[in-house]
Amino acid sequence: MSEKTNLDWKKYESITKYIYETLGKESGVKIEGYGNNCKVKGKSGVNHQIDVLINHSDGIHNYKTAIECKYWKDKINKDIVMKVSEIIEDAGINKGVIVSKSGFTPDGISFAKHRNIGLVELREIEEKDWESRGRIFDIKTWIHRPEILGTVIDAVDKTELDREVIEIDKVKIELLDGNKIPFSDYMTTFKKELHNIEFWTLFTKGYRLDGANLINEKTNSKIKIKGIIFTGVLTKLNSNLKFHPVDQIWLIMKSLFEERTFTISEKGIIREDKK
Repeated sequence: MSEKTNLDWKKYESITKYIYETLGKESGVKIEGYGNNCKVKGKSGVNHQIDVLINHSDGIHNYKTAIECKYWKDKINKDIVMKVSEIIEDAGINKGVIVSKSGFTPDGISFAKHRNIGLVELREIEEKDWESRGRIFDIKTWIHRPEILGTVIDAVDKTELDREVIEIDKVKIELLDGNKIPFSDYMTTFKKELHNIEFWTLFTKGYRLDGANLINEKTNSKIKIKGIIFTGVLTKLNSNLKFHPVDQIWLIMKSLFEERTFTISEKGIIREDKK
C-alpha cells in the first residue's frame, strides 16, 4: 500500500478508503465511490461531493456512510461538522464520519456527538504516541559464523594459478565424468561441516578430486588438480539487535467516540490496539 512518500490530501483520501475497505471486509462493507467523481444528489437537487462513500448491509437493510477527509493543519471546528451534518441529511445518507489529520476542537466534538457524526483522527505517528508503547526491543543473541581462512588447490603440475585473478563465481571443477560443479558448492559444503566443530577450533579438510580440472572461466584457463584443501573456523559473536517499531508503524487512527485505536504499517498492515 505504501503511500508514505509525499503524503498529501489526495493520498490521504486513498489511504482512508483503503483502511475502511480493509477493516470492513469481513462485515461486508463495500466502497461505493471515492474522490472527485463520487457525488450524491440531495433532496434539495444539489449534488454533493463525497470523499469516501461506503455501503453495508445487515441482511435486510442497506446503510450508507459518507466519510469526509480533512488533511488540514487546523483542527476541525463545529462549522465543518455542521456542514457535513447538513450534507448527510440532504443526501439521505445514514451516517457521517469526519477523518481529520489534526484532530477536532472541543465545540466540534460536542456538536458531532449531538448530531451523531463519527470523528476519527488519522495521522502519522508522533513521539507522544510512544509514551504507552515499547519504543525499542533489545534482543541479545549470538551469531555463529563459519569462516574459511585458507584454500589450497592441490595441482598436478606447477602453475601460475597464484597470479591469476580469481572470481569464485567464475570458477568450476570439471570432474572425471565431465560434470562441472561450481567451486562455491565445495566451499558451502565445508562451511556446513564447520558447524560440527567446536567454536574457535582451527579445522582443515581436504576433498580428493582425482582426474579433475579446475576451470577459471574469467581467464579461460584449465589446470589438472588432485583435490582442494580448506582451513576454517566457526566463530561465535555476541550481537545485540535493536528493533525500532517506529520503523514499521506509519499511521495511527483513533476513533473518538468508539474509543478504538488502530496502527497502520508502511506495508498496509492494520492492527488494533487492545487494552
